[in-house]
Amino acid sequence: MDIKSKAGKNLFQKIIENHLVDGVWSPGSEIAIQLDQTLTHDNGGALIFMYLEAMGIEKIHTEPGVCYLDHNTVQIGYENADDHQYLRAITAKSGVILSRAGNGISHQVHLERFGKPGKILLGADSHTSTAGGIGMIGIGTGGLDVAIGMSGEPFYLKCPGVVKINLVGKPASWVSAKDVVLKVLEIFTTEGNKNTVFEYGGPGVASLTVPDRATIANMGAECGVVTSIFPSDDQTKQFLKGQAREHHWSELPADSNAEYTDQVDIDLAGLEPMIAFPHSPENVKRVKDVAGIPVDQVAIGSCTNSSYMDLTAVAKILKGRTLHPDVSLGLAPGSKQVLMMLAKEGSLYEILSSGARIMESACGFCNGSCFSPKSNSVSVRTSNRNFQGRSGTTDARVYLASPQTAAATAITGKITDPRDLNIAYPAVSMPKKFLIDDSMLIFPPENPRQITVEMGPNLCPPPSNLPLPNDIYAEVTIKLGDKVTTDHIMPGGARNKYRANIPKYSEYVFEVIDHNFYQRALTIKERGEANVIIAGESYGQGSAREHAALCPMFLGVKIIIAKSFERIHRTNLINFGIIPLIFNDPQDYNKLEIGAKLDFSNLQHWISGNGRISFVNKTKNITLTGIADLSSREKKMILAGGAVNYIKNNR
Repeated sequence: MDIKSKAGKNLFQKIIENHLVDGVWSPGSEIAIQLDQTLTHDNGGALIFMYLEAMGIEKIHTEPGVCYLDHNTVQIGYENADDHQYLRAITAKSGVILSRAGNGISHQVHLERFGKPGKILLGADSHTSTAGGIGMIGIGTGGLDVAIGMSGEPFYLKCPGVVKINLVGKPASWVSAKDVVLKVLEIFTTEGNKNTVFEYGGPGVASLTVPDRATIANMGAECGVVTSIFPSDDQTKQFLKGQAREHHWSELPADSNAEYTDQVDIDLAGLEPMIAFPHSPENVKRVKDVAGIPVDQVAIGSCTNSSYMDLTAVAKILKGRTLHPDVSLGLAPGSKQVLMMLAKEGSLYEILSSGARIMESACGFCNGSCFSPKSNSVSVRTSNRNFQGRSGTTDARVYLASPQTAAATAITGKITDPRDLNIAYPAVSMPKKFLIDDSMLIFPPENPRQITVEMGPNLCPPPSNLPLPNDIYAEVTIKLGDKVTTDHIMPGGARNKYRANIPKYSEYVFEVIDHNFYQRALTIKERGEANVIIAGESYGQGSAREHAALCPMFLGVKIIIAKSFERIHRTNLINFGIIPLIFNDPQDYNKLEIGAKLDFSNLQHWISGNGRISFVNKTKNITLTGIADLSSREKKMILAGGAVNYIKNNR
């Protein structure tokens, strides 16, 4: 089917309709789409392959499926090394390409070597949306959803509305793609954008390279959207040609009369360098308005800003200069390709000469697994999130900025508008040819049956859940406020090495907020009752980590009552049989406290019906109501005790 031939449709709709297997394009309705590619990594990949084994799947059904060793590469202790050995064997056995540790960050490498315009990529990482920079739909979700997609099943989602972000003009010198997306965050904030897609268009798009577009698409995840996408045009063709993949290019525009649920105009020429203040990407200000804040650390890299274009610009700024004596600068190239090109062209020399530290081509500092700042310090980073504690240091204050602003700051020792350096603008042209070396990609063998898969002592099969009981007697184990992130629920950093060991990892649920949660929840579970979590608006912001649902499930959490949920986390809760219940009256939030005894009766009836659930707060002897807004398929999953049970029951 020629998806360009359909009239009056936006680009996202065209691609979706070309992949529809169930439902019709109608925003708000549930649809099912066939997947082209899947992306996993070592932060949750071991569990994903154990899910496949539990479902009886020996070989995946997407072309390709790629697993990246990019998160847990600082191997302190045996745990991560054991995980990597398991992943090396199980990917070969399952027909999955493995990107070895050191080859780079999943989203950067996938953009370079596998992304294709018009295709759909499902990834176990919220920043899978990076693929939108190449005209591809990239959707982040939990690992269990990806495992189901790898098994050949379609991916279900609520058909989103599409907002057009119309770009006009051309960015001025020293204004980067990071500044563009920070402006988007200033406009849309981090909440209120569920079931929405950002589609970029307008004459200003032509001035943005694929790496620019990837940065913008990447941080759309911080707005909570399903994904972001750019058209596939001459810029896309140039990038793919440089990667020796021009044959993967096709021109994919939106129709000139395409319909959108909303449209916002951004004048690129009017933008200035921007910066996000702690502890949220939406706290955006102009750099010039806050310049002068002393800085202790600068970190340049992450899946957002670690491309050849980004780091070559940094090298030009640092050339002939040294870091401020009070600043430690760490720089992580996004891929082996980027690092080799920097080395070959001399940029690496300029970076090292400045006093910068070269870090692994991995996620590293972004997820708090290395280069954590000192206590009570200021760190300026080019990554996408600055949630409290995500850096690995709870009381650090993390600011988000462009590579140009970060480099200028590293030189002066204080937050600095790069325009104030009074040096030539570091213009960088797109290479006509990238340095291609796929030697660190391990492709599946022809005879996978000969492979032996070994599991180290830290790898444990994921826990199972029972079907939903009809009656639940429960206790409120914790009460939370608004915008609780998955980093708050399940800490990363040093705890990441337990991702494949749910009993151990569960000891750290809500560690950042309440050290006593684990013991309270375990005590309630052991006496045969359920745990209930109470939360405010936008519960589950941030990453796609399914452990933020899986570990609470392991501790006996059956229901979470919140004012609202974020998309990926809500899906993860349903996948593990936890009811995402929304207060019918938001004021009822004030009627529930830690320790309250709750009685849920006739749940199977309420779930099978309209999802309106009445329950009794026995502590105050009052009846409250919540709404579980579930599709027919989601109702069956909740009743079965989660997606694995549901799939087993329907095979």
